[in-house]
Amino acid sequence: MDNLRGILLIVLSMAGFTLEDMFIKKLSGPLPTGQILIGLGLGSAVLFGLLATLAGQSLFDRAAWRPILLLRAASEALAAMFFATSLALVDISTVAAVFQALPLGLTMGAALFLGEHVGWRRWTAIGLGFVGVLLIIRPGLDAFEPATLLVLVAVVAVVVRDLVTRRIDAAVSSLVISFQGFASLIFAGALMLPFSARPLGGVGAPEATMFAGAILFGAAGYLGIVIAMRVGEAAVVAPFRYTRLVFSMLVGVFVFGERPDLATLAGSALIIATGLYTFLRERRLARRPEPLQGEFPGD
Repeated sequence: MDNLRGILLIVLSMAGFTLEDMFIKKLSGPLPTGQILIGLGLGSAVLFGLLATLAGQSLFDRAAWRPILLLRAASEALAAMFFATSLALVDISTVAAVFQALPLGLTMGAALFLGEHVGWRRWTAIGLGFVGVLLIIRPGLDAFEPATLLVLVAVVAVVVRDLVTRRIDAAVSSLVISFQGFASLIFAGALMLPFSARPLGGVGAPEATMFAGAILFGAAGYLGIVIAMRVGEAAVVAPFRYTRLVFSMLVGVFVFGERPDLATLAGSALIIATGLYTFLRERRLARRPEPLQGEFPGD
């Protein structure tokens, strides 16, 4: 039952993140991306700041503002800048499909920068996964949309953020880290505004409602993942993160009138298949006993 509850929470969290993306994309019609990030950053930072304060955690404790945490916040800001811009310019289903390469990027980053062992099977899966990304982006062909490359930059920034997060002291509260991450969006949005071709837009009732929806669904998705990973087994629960792609495609079709083509669907399937294989392979290796000295651990 714990695993079932965990799965349900993960699926609901992915639905929440998809609705957050939907509101961001809708807001990109009347408002510049920088203004959207400032609004999201303000609302979400206040929300997580209140949650941290109610939990008795200090937002400005010296340990929470070390250089490594500032690097994480900067990576968060960079990821948000490119992800929100891509949502404004590219189909939401395409953005979600390319973004699913994130787990493969994390495995590759951990191997290259953290010294984690990755054998030929997982390197092959990573390579095939990025073939799936190329199927979606299709560089050099008529269907190529340059703005899709912004999603890849966002993926790289999130990989940096998550690799840095592994080095953060466990004593630093997740709520405080989330507060920092969302507060960084305010600065990211402010940096973008001078370069925006669109002036600041008015925020009426429709825009305020969409801001509230993006903030609340995004926060609910975040909290849902935290709870799900605590009540369920990671090996059972985590693969259901890929339901975000399903929800994004449904929103793309029924809300924005998108029609993903066969190459996008094939590329998405390849990314998900290789991502699932990589995750399950890592779980299997984690359960193995440590190899004896001189014994090849395999992969």
